[in-house]
Amino acid sequence: MNGSLKIGSIFGIPILLHWSFLIIIPLLAWLIGSQVTLTTQLIEGFLQWFVDVGFIFRGPPVPQIQINTELITAGYNAYILGAVIAISLFIGVLIHEIAHSVVAKKKGIKINSITLLIFGGISSMEEEMPDPAIEFPMALAGPFTSFAIGLVCILIAFASTLITNPGIAGVLVFTFGYLGLLNIFLFAFNLLPAFPMDGGRVLRAFLARSMPLHRATRIAADVGKVFAVIFGLVGILLLSPILILIAFFIYIGASQESTAIKYSFLLKDVNLKDIMAHEVATVPPTMPVRDVVALMYSTKHLGFPVVEHGRVIGMVTLADVHKLVPLDREAMQVKDIMSHPVLTLPPGAPVMDALRVMSVSNIGRIPVMEGDELVGIVSRTDIIKVIELKEM
Repeated sequence: MNGSLKIGSIFGIPILLHWSFLIIIPLLAWLIGSQVTLTTQLIEGFLQWFVDVGFIFRGPPVPQIQINTELITAGYNAYILGAVIAISLFIGVLIHEIAHSVVAKKKGIKINSITLLIFGGISSMEEEMPDPAIEFPMALAGPFTSFAIGLVCILIAFASTLITNPGIAGVLVFTFGYLGLLNIFLFAFNLLPAFPMDGGRVLRAFLARSMPLHRATRIAADVGKVFAVIFGLVGILLLSPILILIAFFIYIGASQESTAIKYSFLLKDVNLKDIMAHEVATVPPTMPVRDVVALMYSTKHLGFPVVEHGRVIGMVTLADVHKLVPLDREAMQVKDIMSHPVLTLPPGAPVMDALRVMSVSNIGRIPVMEGDELVGIVSRTDIIKVIELKEM
């Protein structure tokens, strides 16, 4: 993902840190540090619920949970504690994503990376069409890992009440009680059937047992959009920008995932040789850039393979030309602005592979090569036309 920095690897999976992560940590630290009284009451109520439930079967007297905040509120301790809790929360989010990835790897799915960003984590996986039998346990692994982390934190919070120093006990109960609350919330929130969240993926896997995957995806995506609208309306009523942003990302994510699966279904039996243009206009590396622009006007093509001695050595596109000021176009040749090395695919490659390469590399066309021979070219427009015909 653009704007991400690699900070390490776990189980051979690169861990990336997105720049937006650097915004949310100080923001959470400030929110936690500035609302100690309110948060303390929330944590006390949360932990008290566990005490009350435990003593239903044991009878009174029921002990009352009280958090000593003297050490928490001293100086800048509240904000330092807020930063510790915020970082710990995202460590929990990372473990959540690792749980997804470990299950996926055991099922033979390649994991490209895990990225931590402002709203949590994203695992980048190489998977063409999701297998419901794999997706179901993989989707549940993350939320139940968060649930387990939450329970461990709650147990530590209760154990901390036994510490005789009230200030230190208060800090530990506050910290681990808060982390327990947040992780239990993540468990419940992620299991909402709001595709593409984990609960939405569980819903899709369940629906796909009795209907085609693309139809199950469409239904799950529609449910996700309903949740997104609800979150958005509640966010507007409560003046909560966080809820509004979550609603936006859920709606966009549901739409994109649904579209991707629809394309995979429509193009599942189509190879590049079925749709590629066989007559390919090429240009030599010594052609002046102004002549390339003229060729684009005359052919209505916005990119050409660059061929020298029968070999494809680059691609020149309108985007490459746009990088130049008009005056430089008069002095430069194709070899000065072309992109290389060239991304190519064989004629038998699935069209979805081409679409995936185009999306990842942000390019509009791919030369089709059989060995060292240029046998065709396929553009994003060619693929869109096939999709439109398949939808008829």
